[in-house]
Amino acid sequence: MEKLIIAPSILAANFAELGSEIDMLNASAAEWIHVDVMDGMFVPNISFGFPVLEAVKKRASKVLDVHLMIEKPERYLEAFAKSGAQVLTVHYEACPHLHRTVQQIKDLGCLAGVAINPSTPVHVLEDIIHDIDLVLIMSVNPGFGGQKFISNAIKKTKEVAELAKSKGLGKLKIEIDGGVSLTNASELINVGANVLVAGNFVFSSPNPQETIAHLLELGN
Repeated sequence: MEKLIIAPSILAANFAELGSEIDMLNASAAEWIHVDVMDGMFVPNISFGFPVLEAVKKRASKVLDVHLMIEKPERYLEAFAKSGAQVLTVHYEACPHLHRTVQQIKDLGCLAGVAINPSTPVHVLEDIIHDIDLVLIMSVNPGFGGQKFISNAIKKTKEVAELAKSKGLGKLKIEIDGGVSLTNASELINVGANVLVAGNFVFSSPNPQETIAHLLELGN
């Protein structure tokens, strides 16, 4: 089993103190920093783009895990890679030519991920899973932080893990995004999750670094 990675989502950070928040994550046990990019089209919200990502990259010592919740992401892949993304995840639902988009990401030297929304079944990944490094299972409907965890994500996590095993893909990263906390993290890990995105749960806790460490302990 792949070792557990915690990827705090800076969508939940205090933007007025973003530099300090990044410093805190640099000093934490988190290996990745999750960056949610929203365009107001694919999802009903707008977050941030290249200038913020570039600023985060200058300050961060962790892997930047960039989740593109945008339409036609292929238009911007090169710009995101140049701005500091090391993992680039696109949505299955937003990419009519998914193989081509995944290849673009790989050609840029980034890890390639494909995300699926809560209502999208796992079997749609059958023909792409060999080509990607990561599957991101949305455990809330994308667009806003702080939503309630959709428990069907546990079943989908298990299905992705079984699909990966049947294809001999032992190194696949299975990432869960939305409503992750200590109440559901153990179950997600037990069925195959190895990357946990946590936003509000980390940043609203009294001691974010301790919260990250507690999540990580669940994978040991």
